[in-house]
Amino acid sequence: MVLLLLGLGTLYPNRAEPLRQLKRQEKRGHGRGIYCSQQVLSRVAVPSRTQRIMEGIPANGKVGGAGGANSYESLKRLDRVWSDICSADKVLPEPPQVVSRIQGPLKDSEHSGKAVDTFDVIVCGGTLGIFVATALSLKGLRVGVVERNILKGREQEWNISKKELLELVKVGVLTEKDINLSVAAKFNPNRCGFEGRGEIWVEDILNLGIRPAMLLETVKERFTSLGGVIFENCSLSRLYIYDDAAVLEAADGKILSSQLIIDATGNFSPIVKQIRGGVKPDGVCLVVGSCARGFNDNSSSDVIYSSSSVKQIGESKAHLFWEAFPAGSGPKDRTTYMFTYLDPQPGCPKLEELLEAYWDLLPKYQGVSLDNLEILRVTYGIFPTFRDSPLPAAFDRIVQFGDASGIQSPVSFGGFGSLTRHLGRLSEGIYEAIRGDFLDSHSLSLLNPYMPNLSASWLFQRAMSAKQQTNVPQDFINELLCINFQSMQRLGDPVLRPFLQDVIQFWPLTKTLGLVMFAKPQILPCIFDQVGIPVLLDWSGHFFMLGLYTFLSTFVDPLVRPLVNSSPPGRKYKWKRYLEAWRYGAGLDYEL
Repeated sequence: MVLLLLGLGTLYPNRAEPLRQLKRQEKRGHGRGIYCSQQVLSRVAVPSRTQRIMEGIPANGKVGGAGGANSYESLKRLDRVWSDICSADKVLPEPPQVVSRIQGPLKDSEHSGKAVDTFDVIVCGGTLGIFVATALSLKGLRVGVVERNILKGREQEWNISKKELLELVKVGVLTEKDINLSVAAKFNPNRCGFEGRGEIWVEDILNLGIRPAMLLETVKERFTSLGGVIFENCSLSRLYIYDDAAVLEAADGKILSSQLIIDATGNFSPIVKQIRGGVKPDGVCLVVGSCARGFNDNSSSDVIYSSSSVKQIGESKAHLFWEAFPAGSGPKDRTTYMFTYLDPQPGCPKLEELLEAYWDLLPKYQGVSLDNLEILRVTYGIFPTFRDSPLPAAFDRIVQFGDASGIQSPVSFGGFGSLTRHLGRLSEGIYEAIRGDFLDSHSLSLLNPYMPNLSASWLFQRAMSAKQQTNVPQDFINELLCINFQSMQRLGDPVLRPFLQDVIQFWPLTKTLGLVMFAKPQILPCIFDQVGIPVLLDWSGHFFMLGLYTFLSTFVDPLVRPLVNSSPPGRKYKWKRYLEAWRYGAGLDYEL
């Protein structure tokens, strides 16, 4: 019987088909022989729909960055990582010690004279790190980039707003022509909707699909033309921090030295794991999705859409959200993400379980049969978030950048938009730190300061996470989000647009909360039950600080800035960072 099954498997690309035939034969009654085949059936591993779909897609070479791997084997590996995070108590297993602090100068060490090249800055992680590397090269620094894969963008497009891309033009990393050439798709209007409670449509929010491969290739060429050096297929093994230099030892034995190391290796950075000491994430955003061909109605996008209330996924409850936009690869191609916010606990749904739910729910959400779609790519990711973010520097001569720093909002998944907003501030601050030799951990921590608007965003992630045991109605999350979005729409673009681009500001937030409480005061008890009193008390402190930072940036900054500009270098560096923290921490860097 096993040989029969193997033979049938060679005839049918869909390995579930022979099993279905055997079951049909059993129903027709073929005696004891079929009873034996049922025993065999119980031992045969039937591939999941996700496995069959993913194994039917031609494999692409792995690239760096979130979503760089899209094979079924990579999915299973990431699910094992996720399971380990969920099963841990409060602390994960002790991570490897990647960074070592060694007293004394480099010339007196075992690494003296062994470096094959010396830089002002080495950036670890090229997918997003190439942007800060190019910005620093434009300032005259010698920069090297270490990337464990080939430095190229993935096929899956990034969706972003033109306003955010223009930040790269301000810094000089790209020209507006470069941006226009990298745009694969434009789409308007953009929808926010919550399970039949009405829809809000906006223009020019996350309405561009950008080709990462073209964008990164353009930046890569600019970087190398400025004298930058890229080390591809080069994995970080160890970092040694001396009094006057940082030494990077690669897995292949290559040794590089620099004044500063920038860690841009993302959410699962080995350096960040060492800094956090294996502490379990406070929250996680799980994302699955695909790019598929076969959508006839394909002109608009969804910024956020909830098509149902809380659902049971595996052993856990989850509230599922959607994001969708046209892809640039063809007029009927569309990228669709499904995501959920979770507390990492035992029993949380695996990525493969989410993908199985995704295939079930996609037809109703997009109004198209799965049989009529050609799946081009499958994507998935885990985005851990921590309350104590951004992450201060824990070592001399090492600073985190991008997702590794936690500078992105805990509500968003992926930090490219956040990177563009902060690139000018961070590249200028890093340049000043190197030129002034302000490379101790305290000085570098000023580059990733406390920002109350990011900390205040935690309440939104908590409110959008389904609780496992609660008296809150199943449709509460949709009701809460709907009344919030309707309130922001009534208050106009100065309130709605910053929020949709992950920028929290004091006065817009105050007006929105006031309008929500006035319009629907009966929702307050459910909010207390959903997020919990401790979270609300913690959030109140961040809300107060958001107001304080708004006051400081609006009224104190103009008074002290002339004094700062005439101060000695050390004091000037420190106070410039304070002024930036006030402005960005209050969200006042955002302009309509």
